[in-house]
Amino acid sequence: MQARIDLPPSNAEIAELLSREANKASYVLQRAYRRAARSAFLWEVEGRDLVAEKRPLTELAHIGPFLQKQIRQWIRRKQHPPRPPPLRKEFLTLTESRVRLAKVASWGTRLRGDLQMHTNWSDGSGDIRAMAEAAITCGYEFIAITDHSKGLSIANGINEVKLKKQSGEIDVVNRELRSSGRGLTVLRSIEMNLSPVGEGDMDPTALRSLDLVLGSFHSALRRKDDHTERYLAAVRNPHIQILGHPRGRIYNYRSGLRADWETVFREATRLDKAVEIDAYPDRQDLNLSLLKIANVVEHEFPWAQMRIIPGNWNSSISPLLPRWRQKFRRNGS
Repeated sequence: MQARIDLPPSNAEIAELLSREANKASYVLQRAYRRAARSAFLWEVEGRDLVAEKRPLTELAHIGPFLQKQIRQWIRRKQHPPRPPPLRKEFLTLTESRVRLAKVASWGTRLRGDLQMHTNWSDGSGDIRAMAEAAITCGYEFIAITDHSKGLSIANGINEVKLKKQSGEIDVVNRELRSSGRGLTVLRSIEMNLSPVGEGDMDPTALRSLDLVLGSFHSALRRKDDHTERYLAAVRNPHIQILGHPRGRIYNYRSGLRADWETVFREATRLDKAVEIDAYPDRQDLNLSLLKIANVVEHEFPWAQMRIIPGNWNSSISPLLPRWRQKFRRNGS
């Protein structure tokens, strides 16, 4: 987040100012400030532009009269926050991302699909058909249904029996898509919960019929020591092809785990494993600094590729979906 002192604060800077105000506010106001700070990353327009156009800031999500008054003062005074702490560092806003992507006009044509989608089988809100229809409107060729596995009960994770039933529903949807001549394939997948030592929580036999498997850590994510061995164990797990939201960071809540990422990316490259870019606004995991390291590592091995997979529906921040290896077991799809 680079401040331009000749301009009013950007949405990213407003988010930081709101987060700082939350730290010294009463409990009720803390919630309002923090909710608005998270929302700032998805505002469709810069707040300073609304003020310049004499439009109310209440047009922005989670901004009421009280916060509008506060933000207007910051904009009028051209107030800029200090650099954000690690807990809030390197998060791009929607408006900033669109400016960057506009400079690479072809990026949209390179997005072929989405390999990280949750449905109402676990903690998502839409069913498989709804996700497929939405993917078709985006011009995608494929999507992967990656509901949580049984080890994450808080997210209504599915067990082996439900996974088999879900695969049957995916088969039905794929048949409907083929019969209607629509160019989309729904891939059978799962986001398998990994233990801190990289082991999965599903019977490997149940995974054999899937097209791909994501593996993600969901526990012990606040530790401060080095977790290189944990990540190496994950990418070496023979049952997964993609490492999901690697650091486990969340804006203003959790910094995520530390590791020797160059070593982790080299091992992922050697094993032809993918690493997800979780582009959900308050995650952005991998972040830009780690993506730069990944890019360097990938180019050191021209005979192999570590795949960087943008994940999460409505992902607007991650511009790249490199060619995924042509080993999907489509089972007649």
